[in-house]
Amino acid sequence: MKNILIAVASILAVAASPAFAQWQPTAPIKMMIGFTPGGSADTQARLMAEELEARNGWKVIPESVLGKGGAVLAAKLKNEPADGTTIGMIVSETVDYSMIADRNPGYTQHDFTYLVSTAGTQLGVVSTRAKGWNSMPDVVAAARQGETLRFGVMTPKLADGAYLLGKSQGVDFNIVSFKGGKGVLDAIVAGDIDLGWVAGPQVRGVTAGDLVNLASGEAERLDMSPSVPTIRELGFEQSLGMVFVFVAPKDLPADAKAALTAAMAEILNDPASKTNAYITKLFGKPRVISGEALDTYLADSLDSARRLLAEADSQ
Repeated sequence: MKNILIAVASILAVAASPAFAQWQPTAPIKMMIGFTPGGSADTQARLMAEELEARNGWKVIPESVLGKGGAVLAAKLKNEPADGTTIGMIVSETVDYSMIADRNPGYTQHDFTYLVSTAGTQLGVVSTRAKGWNSMPDVVAAARQGETLRFGVMTPKLADGAYLLGKSQGVDFNIVSFKGGKGVLDAIVAGDIDLGWVAGPQVRGVTAGDLVNLASGEAERLDMSPSVPTIRELGFEQSLGMVFVFVAPKDLPADAKAALTAAMAEILNDPASKTNAYITKLFGKPRVISGEALDTYLADSLDSARRLLAEADSQ
C-alpha cells in the first residue's frame, strides 16, 4: 500500500508538470506487445493504445513481438531509439526470473526505462469445482492417496514454483507446460489437467462456482477469494505474483517519460476508461506503480527470483 501511495503521488506530480503538457512524439508510437494475441494482457495493451490515441492525439501502433516469455521483445526493444516512439508491454518476470534463468538473454534489467505497471496478476492455484477440492490440503490428500496430479504452468518461473510448492507439501506434481494462461485455463476446464496456475481470467469461473481458487500465488490473498490462504501461509516461502508493465529503452528523456507515464496512469486510474474497466473485470483493479516505487518493485522481484532459482537448482 505504501508503494502504491508513493506512486500515485509521483503520478500527480508529473501530470502537473510543464513537461507532460509540452512533450509530443515526433512519429507514431510503436507499442510492442509480448503476449499472445487475444489474451488478457494483449487486450489491455491494445485498449491502452486505443485510449492513448483518443485522449492525446498520438498515433499508437500495436505490434505483437512474441517469444521466450517476453525476452524476444526485450532484446529488440533495448536497441530501439530512446525518444518515446517505441515502448513495450511485458510482465515483470521478463526482467527477473526469465532473464537470469536464460543466462544469456541479450539484455539486463538496466537496459530499460520503466514507465508504469497496469495490473497485478491475481495468480492462483485453480481447479474445477467438479474435482471436489476446496483447498490445497484436499489436493495433497489426493496425491498421497496415489493420484497422479497434472499441474499446468505457463512460464519456467511458475514451473519451478509448482515443483517447489509440491515439495513444500510433501508431494510431487506432474508439471505440464502451456503457451499462455489461457491455455492452462482451457486445459483445466477441459479436464486435460487437474490444477494449474491462472492469473486473473479465472474470476468469471470462480464467481460462477465452476472453478475454485485453492491458494493465492501472490504475496497477499486474492481479491476474488479473500478467504483462501496464500502459498506462503501454506508453508512455501515464496510469492510468485507479477505485474504487467510498460517499458521503453533506457535513457528515455525525462519529459517523454513523464508524459507517457502520466498519460497511461490517467487512463488506468479513470473508472470510465475501457482499460480500467477491463483490468477491473479480470484482475480486480489496476495496480498503478511508477517512478522510484516501480524501480524498487522490480529490483526486489529480481532478488526474489534469484532465491527461487537457487532453491529449485538445489533440489
